[in-house]
Amino acid sequence: MIGFPQYPAFQVFLAIVMSMSLTMSLLPAWIRLLRFRQIGQQVRADGPQRHLVKQGTPTMGGVVILFAILVTMLLLTRARSTAELTNVVLIAFATLACGLVGLVDDASKLVKERSLGLKPNAKMVMLTFIAVVFTLVAVNYGNISPVVTIPLFRSFDLGVLTTTIGDSVTGFKIPWLYLLFVFLLMVGMANSVNLTDGLDGLAGGTVMIAMVVMAVISYRVDQLNTALIAAAACGACVGFLWFNSYPAMIFMGDTGSLAFGGAFAAIAVVTKTEIVSLLVGGVFVLEAISVIIQVAYFKLTQKRVFLMSPIHHHFEQKGWSETTIVIRFWIITALSAAVGFAWFFSQST
Repeated sequence: MIGFPQYPAFQVFLAIVMSMSLTMSLLPAWIRLLRFRQIGQQVRADGPQRHLVKQGTPTMGGVVILFAILVTMLLLTRARSTAELTNVVLIAFATLACGLVGLVDDASKLVKERSLGLKPNAKMVMLTFIAVVFTLVAVNYGNISPVVTIPLFRSFDLGVLTTTIGDSVTGFKIPWLYLLFVFLLMVGMANSVNLTDGLDGLAGGTVMIAMVVMAVISYRVDQLNTALIAAAACGACVGFLWFNSYPAMIFMGDTGSLAFGGAFAAIAVVTKTEIVSLLVGGVFVLEAISVIIQVAYFKLTQKRVFLMSPIHHHFEQKGWSETTIVIRFWIITALSAAVGFAWFFSQST
């Protein structure tokens, strides 16, 4: 920890300001570099026609976002125990590794000059590897129990089917059910935030709100380092929105969206709020479900439920302006996050 006052609340606020300032300071130069190198967004040919004007807008703003979060994390976090250090490393790993997958995906789109990027199977393999490594390290070295709690209801022990390699007490444990659960959470959240990143300011604003709540939850469960990381992510979103609000000067790309999704899921696991996080990140879940419904229904009936998916494109096709959709989705995120916040605190008080 650098030499700032040791009040935890001040440190969390400082993480927001530091990450925001770094992002806002570095993005103008990054945008100029991307424009000079002609590194721009490839717009889907089958997407909304109004998006065609965004073709060529600088992308991969997630690189600066990740840098700001990492620098803030390195300067402000301080582990008081091996378990705390492990949790910090786990969140950093999930964030940076998912961001790296996104970077490869973004680079692939630019090289091929099309909007598809990595093949879905290749992306899934990479994200699966990240989720498996994260879970096994969390359970064996981060003191994370394979238990999932639904506040005001009950807890479920997902460690009942566990393979232990070596001694039954100190051996390496593979909790199969919990491994599957975290895989679904992390890969699902990474892809859900990625799906949400379809309008100027939509992903940045929704992630900002969700991360504020996760920072408060982390603070409540006495995990200051985790709160600092969530606050840094929030601050990076604030700084990014200055340049990403409509009409966007830069997009975060898969580099940013996958990183945010991985970070969100990792924080949920470390704070043992896996179920609550589904409500806090309710808009991400809604976006993913809309795609699942659309694809499944089309395969069964050759008809569509929505005019276009993810669901924010449905409202675009209905004639809503981009700014209207974004602001209303921010409001929905705030409401959903507030309910998740209250749900968590109803049990923790």
